Amino acid sequence: MLQKASDKFRVFIKKRVNFGVCRSQTSMSRQSSKVEAIYELCKKTFTPSGSPPPSAEAVSKISSLLDAIHPADVGLKEENPDDDRGLGFFRDNLNRVSRWTQPITYLNLYEGDSFTMCIFCFPTSSVIPLHDHPGMTVFSKVLYGSLHVRAYDWVEPSQESKGSNYFPVRLAKLAVDKVVTAPCGTSVLYPKSGGNLHSFTAVTPCAVLDILTPPYREDLGRKCTYYRDYPYTAFSTEIKVEEEKEEEYAWLGETEPNIYMREGNYTGPTIQI
Repeated sequence: MLQKASDKFRVFIKKRVNFGVCRSQTSMSRQSSKVEAIYELCKKTFTPSGSPPPSAEAVSKISSLLDAIHPADVGLKEENPDDDRGLGFFRDNLNRVSRWTQPITYLNLYEGDSFTMCIFCFPTSSVIPLHDHPGMTVFSKVLYGSLHVRAYDWVEPSQESKGSNYFPVRLAKLAVDKVVTAPCGTSVLYPKSGGNLHSFTAVTPCAVLDILTPPYREDLGRKCTYYRDYPYTAFSTEIKVEEEKEEEYAWLGETEPNIYMREGNYTGPTIQI
């Protein structure tokens, strides 16, 4: 059975489990651990309720520590972009179809009441669909490879409409639409800005270290909801934006996600709780 994983993906890991190993280096000692330093700062900074939210100073300090993280610091070996679908030496033993259907690997570093630390290892072309982070602040650091990030924020006050099949959609404004390539700085999204609803698509084999605060918890209103985005012009509405800015807006409707993911073994420095 799988070990406990983030609420964000636990249901999909259970439904679509495919055991395997995310390639990593041998376990490292805690000595001079950058991961331990990040954990300690997060523990001092974050609260279970997310209130008050982390200050600009705290965000800057945590981002600075994350900026200095490299794959080897978390027990990972950077995938060669020339390897077929990021599978390394396994590629010769897989047929063509199998190479195109490899899962994202989830590595759980720490999960507590105030924050979660985790890593996602993406094969090329794999996707985490558009989803939200209600009332949450999220730090994301691309450790290696290239990742396309598309992110929205809700238009406030809330602007809603209904599609042809009478399903509700809500207007959102595009906040991020770019490819992020390591080495790079840390990105931060906030409860109402910075692209709180985002999707990830792997351009090459890549890995992302995430810190979510507070973590998903459905009984406290922090449920992960997935969305499909529709062009602004897809629905007739009395809500008008300038024609030249229509591409900056989209209607988002809730959907059932399709995530192919399995849990791997984190072999980086141990975090002493």
